[in-house]
Amino acid sequence: MNMKECVLDLKSALQFSTILPVGAGNVFRPVGQVAMFPVVGLILGGILAFVDAVLSNIWPPMVVGILDTVLLMVLTGGFHLDGLGDTADGLFSHRPKERALEIMKDSRSGAMGVLAMIAILAMKWAGLASMSAPGWSRALLLIAIPALARGSQIFGIGLLPYGRKEGTAHDLFGDVPLATRLRFMIAPVLLVLCTGGRGVMVLLVYTGITAVLLAWYKKKMGGITGDMLGAMTEITEGFLFVAAAAAL
Repeated sequence: MNMKECVLDLKSALQFSTILPVGAGNVFRPVGQVAMFPVVGLILGGILAFVDAVLSNIWPPMVVGILDTVLLMVLTGGFHLDGLGDTADGLFSHRPKERALEIMKDSRSGAMGVLAMIAILAMKWAGLASMSAPGWSRALLLIAIPALARGSQIFGIGLLPYGRKEGTAHDLFGDVPLATRLRFMIAPVLLVLCTGGRGVMVLLVYTGITAVLLAWYKKKMGGITGDMLGAMTEITEGFLFVAAAAAL
């Protein structure tokens, strides 16, 4: 793959899952953009780390935590958060698979969806507000965690079949080796490891949460949908921020 194709894949991924301006013209390269999800996360994390450093000079940690949480939601246009709500409504409906898929397609949010979104936003706020004081360790984690969370989608796409007969996310699946799609994951992993024991804990939690979600999706639905991919991102991100705040 040449540099031009990489740039187009990144532009496609940014347009697909963020509100960031990436120049004129729409680009949609569904198969190619999947490998760029961690890169999108690094860009979002870089913005988050910069804004966090500025805000930390003005407000106390509790206020900075909620502003950081809102910033991430705004930058993504609530894209993955909406998937989390739909997934919670469908999977916690205790209905057969086909009915659960119908519920997930409903744009209206039910009680379980609202509760799931509130819970994850609260986890992010708590984690961000309780992490170590501003410094290089905090900055590295803020950059890396959004990348790891979006990288979890690659595992979902690579290890589970698409759960619908048709749908927008179906185009993301393709005959591409998982290892090839994971090539950019090395960057956030190295960034996290640079923070020492806290980073090791973050990676252990990341491995556990990703494995549990994939096993649950497989048992419950036998596959994965676009909404469920979005839910993976939000759930993983919430747990990782909490893990990063652990007192070591």
